[in-house]
Formats: sequence, C-alpha cells, structure tokens
Amino acid sequence: MAARRLRGPVISWGAVKWVPETRAYDEAFDRTAAPRPHYRALVGALESFTLSEIDRRERLQKISLVDQGITFTVYGEKEGIERIFPFDFVPRIITAREWERIEAGLIQRVTALNLFIADIYQDQKCLKDRVIPAELILSRKEYKRELLRVVPPRQIYTHVVGTDLIRNDAGEFLILEDNCRCPSGVSYVLENRNLLTRVFPELFTRYPVRPIRDYPRLLLDTLLWSSRASENPVAVVLTPGIHNSAYFEHSFLAREMGVFLVEGHDLIVEDSHVYMRTTHGRQRVDVIYRRVDEDFLDPLTFRRDSMLGVPGLVNVYREGNVAIANAPGAGVADDKAVYAYMPAIIKYYLDQEPLLGQVPTYVGLRGGDFAYMREHLTELVVKTTGDSGGYNMLMGPFASRKEIDAYAAQMKKAPGNFIAQPLIELSAHPTWIDGTFEPRRIDLRPFILYGETVRVLPGGLTRVALRAGSYVVNSSQGGGSKDTWVLADRGA
Repeated sequence: MAARRLRGPVISWGAVKWVPETRAYDEAFDRTAAPRPHYRALVGALESFTLSEIDRRERLQKISLVDQGITFTVYGEKEGIERIFPFDFVPRIITAREWERIEAGLIQRVTALNLFIADIYQDQKCLKDRVIPAELILSRKEYKRELLRVVPPRQIYTHVVGTDLIRNDAGEFLILEDNCRCPSGVSYVLENRNLLTRVFPELFTRYPVRPIRDYPRLLLDTLLWSSRASENPVAVVLTPGIHNSAYFEHSFLAREMGVFLVEGHDLIVEDSHVYMRTTHGRQRVDVIYRRVDEDFLDPLTFRRDSMLGVPGLVNVYREGNVAIANAPGAGVADDKAVYAYMPAIIKYYLDQEPLLGQVPTYVGLRGGDFAYMREHLTELVVKTTGDSGGYNMLMGPFASRKEIDAYAAQMKKAPGNFIAQPLIELSAHPTWIDGTFEPRRIDLRPFILYGETVRVLPGGLTRVALRAGSYVVNSSQGGGSKDTWVLADRGA
C-alpha cells in the first residue's frame, strides 16, 4: 500500500484522501504518515471504497439515525431542542494491551472513589487526616448533609460511572474527569455499534472486536444486586421526562433491560416503601436507576419546588428499603477540585500509586494556585468546579483580552469555584469531513459498573470535535461520536 503525498500533509490511497495530524498524537498514523499496525487493515478497507459508495453509505447512516430517533437535546436553541446525534463511521481502535492498562486503572479509580464517598458521609477520616481540605468538601452544594450517616444497600455509591479519558501528545492515556452522578452516553455506544454493523459490515471481518451488546444485562445485574430484596427485586428507570437532554437514553436502557420507565408521578411512598402505579395496581419497587438530578429527587428533602421527584423517597432510602443508583450525594466526587486530589485519595484508601495519570490541575481554593491561575490565564484552560458539558470554560490560549478580563473578574468573586489546567493537545482521529478523512480531536468515556464485582464495558463513547481546530467534544458544543473497538487479540 504505497502512499503518495499531495499538497504537503495530504496523502492519498486509491480514491480517498487522508490528512494525518501534525501537532498532536494521531491515533491512526505514525509520524511518517504510515498507518499504525492496528489501523492498517481499516485503512485498507476504507480505501477500497469509491467516493460515491462512501457517500451512499453515509446517507444510509443518516437516514438510520433519523429512523431510530437517536437524538439529544440542546437547551436554549431557537430552531428546536431535539437534534440527531452526529456519528462518524471511522471507528476508533484500541489494542488489547492498551485496554488492559485502561481497565485496571479504571477499576482502581472507581474502587477508591466509592471508598472516598462512603468516608465523607460516614467517619470523614480523609478530612480529619487532611488528605483533602474539609472546606473543599463541606462547601460544595453537591455534598448533601441530609445524607450524613446514611449507608446505601451494599455500601455502593457509584453503581454506574463514566470516567473521561484523553490521550496526550506522547500517546499516554490520562484521566480528564469523573462522572459519578448520572453519566450519559452509553446508549450511543450501543447504537453506534449497531449502526456501523449495518452500514459498514465489511470493516468487522478484519478485526477481533470485543462485543458490547451485553451491557443492558450487566447493568440490570448491577442494579438488582444492590437491592436488599430477598426474591425477585423490581427495578425501574426514573426519568425527568421527554424534554430531558438524555431522554432517548433513558427510554433505550429501560427497554433494553426490560424494566419500566417511570416519572416521579408514577411512584408513591407508603409504609416506608416505594410503589409504582400500574394498570394492575401498585407494585413495589426495590431499585431506582435515577436519571434525575438529586436536587429534584425528593421535594421533602431537597428542592421543595421540584415536580420531578417522589415525596418521601429519601426516607425510604434511609431505611434501606430502596436502592438508588447512583446514590444521592455521590456527585460530590465529580467536583473538578476533588479531581486534583485523586492521586492522594487512591494512595490513602488503597495504598497504591495511580495506574493512570491525570492532567496537572491548579485549584482556586489554594491561594498560591489561584495567584498562578490569574497570572497565566492566557495559557490555561479554566473551568468552574461544578459545571459540565463544556459550559462556562475559558480557553485561555484562544480567548480575547476582553474575554479573559471578564472571566478573571468572575474568578475573583469566588476563587474556590474554579480550577485551571494546561491545554492538552488531545489526540486526533481520521474523521470523514466533506469527502476527505481529516483529523479531529477526540476523547473517550468508558462506562464502569460497580456491583458484585467492578466491570468495565470494553470500549466506551469516543466523542469527536467535528469543528476544525476545536478542543470541545461535547455534543452540546458541536461534537459527535464514533464506534470504539477494543481488540480481543493481545497480539494486535
């Protein structure tokens, strides 16, 4: 497969053209613009297609997305709130050896996270030993004092975790952030695989790709194991409703697990138990996979104006008569300032060094860090500690002086609500853009299930920044996704 260079970095095999990444780590091509060993077969398969055939299949792919209703919601958009989730057909490939290290690192991290959350709601040893500043934890709105001393069934707080990974310019995987509340995106992982199998089935014949279709069963097993019910526990998925950005996923997972999708008004609390209203009368509920933010979960405990939750639910939870996944209060571990202390947390609870690195982080709560942040805003990515989705960020290297000054003024009002990190050159992956395979930056969200054992779905959601030059991969900010292949053969 001889490559012919065109116009500098553009290379061509057959009918299609490829533009390898020149600044960051290229997932598919090495520094000489040759395909990496585990990408050779994929590049060879894609070069066998004509441009018209690729266009035809991409049209079929888009039609399938519309027919399947694979959508997400963008709030505040004048032209409508619901959009098709963009999908790029060039799969991201992770070797078996790489995945072994990722999986071990994620299991270690989630184990430590669960111990950490249990501690701060029980004995608070880590705060007393100054592993992490007490004021950092106790000042956060995600820390729910109402749940102090409440022990969830099986002592599991983090049933479903989505931990975001990036690969730096040295090719190393790094943890970017943890999502312990209601991590979303796994439905797109499953649907991406189904879609690619239908539209480009030939690609799979050349690779031993690990399957992911068992995830709904594994999720249901995880949920049911967390119940204290002795026989035939009943699980439901609790959704805020059709206008929620992840409603497609809520309904998808309920359907795939074979459980009821309910809203708050479908549930009622009586005699310290939760019941579901059905056409056959009331049925006891033992496990709630909640996709409702905890502030809206129970108007008697949290926000009194909530119309989404179930009055009295937290009292049932306190008594151990219902399991809630993820546990209310677990979101404190998502805080981006807590992230900075994760290496110390892993060492404290497990007496181990982290198996996966993370991005150096400056914490506004620390005076010296905040001074550095203010002096180097043009070099840093600054984030608010409690936001997600790519919102309320300052991309210092790309911001105007006016934007930086305005952001600095906000930081000065509440330094503890901000963290900063150096800009990491996210790895790039070939992506089909207007007839050419162009590099676009990506990240990865694997999904971890904490039940009787800790299990990691082989692969995850590879999100891609479809806009040229963008570092923001979130769907709400113009991003899309790819199928993620983990190879079963360690020699691959």
